[in-house]
Amino acid sequence: MTKTLIKDWIKNILGVNMKLKLGQQAPDFTLPSHLGSSLQLSLLRGKTVVLAFFPMAWTPI
Repeated sequence: MTKTLIKDWIKNILGVNMKLKLGQQAPDFTLPSHLGSSLQLSLLRGKTVVLAFFPMAWTPI
């Protein structure tokens, strides 16, 4: 998957087209997890969050 396709995929999921500045709070969104459930960012506030995208491999870290 090309860099442009990945950006478009992320924009589609988040429903936004914006760049965050260092320290700026990310907008709330929900994504499917590798465990088959959904994860909502707002439920993880105050915790360390790492997003890892593997669009071609679909393998967990």
